[in-house]
Amino acid sequence: MNWISKIVITGGPCAGKSTAMSWIRNAFSHRGYTVLIVPETATELITGGVAPWTCRTNADYQKCQVELQLTKERLFEQAASGMASEKILIVCDRGVMDNRAYMNEEEFDDVLQTLKGDLIDWRDRYDAVFHLVTAANGAEEFYTKANNAARYESVEEAIALDDRLLSGWTGHRYLRVIDNSTDFEGKMRRLEKEIAAFLQVNHPYEIERKFLIAYPDVAWLESNPLSRKVEIEQIYLTSAPGEEIRIRKRGENGHFVYYETHKKPLNGLKRISTERRLSRSEYRHLMKNADPSRHTIQKTRYCLAYEHQYFEIDLYPFWTDQAILEIELMDGNEKICFPPQIDVIREVTDDPAYKNAVLAKNADR
Repeated sequence: MNWISKIVITGGPCAGKSTAMSWIRNAFSHRGYTVLIVPETATELITGGVAPWTCRTNADYQKCQVELQLTKERLFEQAASGMASEKILIVCDRGVMDNRAYMNEEEFDDVLQTLKGDLIDWRDRYDAVFHLVTAANGAEEFYTKANNAARYESVEEAIALDDRLLSGWTGHRYLRVIDNSTDFEGKMRRLEKEIAAFLQVNHPYEIERKFLIAYPDVAWLESNPLSRKVEIEQIYLTSAPGEEIRIRKRGENGHFVYYETHKKPLNGLKRISTERRLSRSEYRHLMKNADPSRHTIQKTRYCLAYEHQYFEIDLYPFWTDQAILEIELMDGNEKICFPPQIDVIREVTDDPAYKNAVLAKNADR
């Protein structure tokens, strides 16, 4: 049986995606992966003469682009499932949610309805998303339109588009932002390191820091385009001592995706974590193995992108004055830049009282 992972490389204009594709292929082929690249659909269509300005309306063009994107991904997945390789990495040069940045809400709703799509399914059909920040933001001297016939944005427009693209993916459970804080080679190496961490190459653990915060300004979170609300149902299953098994229903507006996660602690920051996608029927079946000593956790999560970091803010129904903020890091010593609207009370990474597995014992209080 082969193990297939599908990721998206996204980002603003002149962010380095084209180079990233070659870099990823070389880096992960050497690590034993069969790397499949799904080429950028917009460039294919526009250079072929199918563009927003040649179609009757922008929505008509977007329907063509989304449908072709979905078809290409389906065919790549179909091909991957029949390959002999044990480890296959499908890399999408942009994903379906990138299209949302080029539409207003009315157009996007039209595309969803015509193609019988669902925002949650389209966003979460990928295992991980890696956003490369446009060179226009932090590396302005390297921003150019000369190497892509489909690129037309000014520096200001590129930065605004970069934010819209990131907004479209905000809410995904595994989103990482690669900025321009180093030279370009350093940027590619950081991307490689982030993908390796996701694939659990060499080091199959996550580094997570957790903070107790004052109850946040929900109105600010709701109005922030780089914030997205997600409803979560989390159930802990019976497991061996020292092991944690949970299943999770995650989504919004009645549309959900389902996961099973196994975790083993290494120390306060590091823990081994493996995860797999579940069908709705598998989720319902596993609910029968729920740990009777723990209640179901119901929480509202706000995913927030800020200063190229990705925060998760969890609001629980039994708290009205406080909440939990979490962030996953590549390095436990990495500096965290908190939004000024967030009032951090203290770090609780090593405090077992604030772990979800413990909170589940008193979730109905």
